[in-house]
This record gives sequence, structure tokens and C-alpha cells, in this order.
Amino acid sequence: MQTKQRANYGVKSLVQQIVGSISKNIDKGVYRKNEKLLSINTYSKQHGVARDTIEKAYLILKNNGYIRSVSGKGYFVVGKPDVRIKVLLLFNKLSSYKKTVYDTIVRTLGDKAKVDLHIHHYNPALLEESIDANLGNYHYYVVMPHFFDYSNEQEYLAILKKIPIDQLILLDKDLPKLAKQSAVFQDFRNDIYGALKVVTDLIAKYEKLIIIYPLDRHHPPEIKDGIMQFCEENNKKFEVIDAFKAEDLKKSAVYIVLTENDLADLIKGARASGYELGKDVGVISFNETVFKELLDITVITTDFEEMGRKTAELMLQNKAAVIKNAFKIIIRKSL
Repeated sequence: MQTKQRANYGVKSLVQQIVGSISKNIDKGVYRKNEKLLSINTYSKQHGVARDTIEKAYLILKNNGYIRSVSGKGYFVVGKPDVRIKVLLLFNKLSSYKKTVYDTIVRTLGDKAKVDLHIHHYNPALLEESIDANLGNYHYYVVMPHFFDYSNEQEYLAILKKIPIDQLILLDKDLPKLAKQSAVFQDFRNDIYGALKVVTDLIAKYEKLIIIYPLDRHHPPEIKDGIMQFCEENNKKFEVIDAFKAEDLKKSAVYIVLTENDLADLIKGARASGYELGKDVGVISFNETVFKELLDITVITTDFEEMGRKTAELMLQNKAAVIKNAFKIIIRKSL
């Protein structure tokens, strides 16, 4: 009896998948009004699915007003007028930068889309829960694939593969080992390396580069790789610390800072020691803010508004693309 129940559940699930896939493609305009769908026999042969499963799916689509049947001719798209794009954003955390991306996506999509937001907190298991609970309910799943450092890569890749490739957009970070899904991303290693190359002459007066890399914040490890590459090529010492302590402040070092709290502590420590930023100690911070502009802090940053806008445009245009987001260094007196 249990085997029969599992089999029935499997057929039902497959019917829902077919219904979801075809309805989403109709909503997105992949299948146009009056376009003829594959016949039941052809669909069965091409996809290896039983005829009665496809018949059930087509019947649901017909009852829901997506398609119509014409005797002796087949099934044709009716379509849903004025259907809004449904988007599920799956972010790793909440922050001011993530809010900028979120706000820009929502603003760019406007009334053409309904956007929901889930947070997976770097946890692949939470991401999987959200995907499993919502698969088939959205036209697009926009995922920030930042996870705990100890996360199993094969496991989270398998989780992401549950999402149909034409519905998945990676945001902020690309995963080349996945299939060619869409992405709007930062290339953390090459971006930081390229930014440091721009200011090689300013860094020349310092002996060492130190990155403050909090272990509990799960920043992309590629950032460290890019800095290390620069240091190796330019004969600079390189050090990684997980927290800043004022008593350990080193003169003639460039500090690369990832968090606002560490930046504030570093500035306070330098002032207490009588060190001048840009002369005794160099400071480079990640991600631009008004606060850093006012304090004259050198910043390396991506354009988060552009990231959100390009992501929204991919959905509005029903377009697949892998886009490297703009990245720059803003040189100020702290270096």
C-alpha cells in the first residue's frame, strides 16, 4: 500500500512540475498566444513521461485557462493576460548593501512583478527548505550563493540544481561549476587584485598588507586570495587577522577592512596612537558609504544599484546572461 501511495505521489509531483514549467513559460512569454504545444505523444517521447501524466497536466492547464484544445489539431496557448512576474529573492543576510540591491530590484520591476524575500543565513539547509517549499510557485529564483566556509560545495550545488536553469539567477557571486544559468556577480579575487594594482604606487611606502577578516561573518575567501596574489607579486608581507585590537596596531601597514565596526575601531586606535592615516597607516575599506566619504576613507566597491538594476532587467527581458558587475576603487587620503 505504501509503495502505491509513493507512486501516486510521484505522478502527482511530476504533473505539477509539467504544469508549473509550461505555465511559467506562458507567463514569461516563452510560449506565445496561439502557439501550438507539443502533442501528448511527442511530449511523451521527447521527455520520457507517460502519456496519462501529460494528459493530466494539459487538462489542469486547460482548466486554469492557460491552453485550449482544438479537436484534431492539438493544444494551443491562450495565456494569462497581465500576469505579474513572481520573484523569490534568496539572500544570505540583511545589510545596508543588500537593501540597496533589494530596493533597486523592486523599483526597477515596478508593478510588473511581485517580489518576496527569504534569508538563508549562509545555511544551505535553510536555502533548501525555501526552495523545496516554493518550487513551481515563482517565475524566477534569485539566489545569493554565500554559505558557511565549511559548507559542502557538492551539497549546495545539488540544492541549486533543483531550480530549473531558466528560472535561476545567481546574484553577487557566480558559481562556474553550475550549468550556464544567469548571474550578476562580483569577481572577488580578480576585483580586489585589480583594485590594488591601481594603487600600487600608493601602497609602495607600506611594508605589509593586513586584512581584518572576521571568521563569523563568512566573507568570500576569494578576497584573501586576491590580496595574497598582489602581495606575492609586489614583495609585500601579508597577514590575516580575525579582529582588530588597538594595542596590536602596526605602523607602516595597510589595513583592508570588511566591516563598519572594525573600521571604526581602527580609526579610533590610529588616533589614540597618534598615527596619521595615509602616512603612518593605510586604510582601505570595502563598500562605499557616506560615512566613509566624510572620513576620507579609500574604498573598493561594487555598484549595488547597478547589480539590482541588471538583475531586474534580465527578468523583465526574459533574457539569460552572465554579467560581471562594475567594480572600482575610490582613492582618498586614508591611503
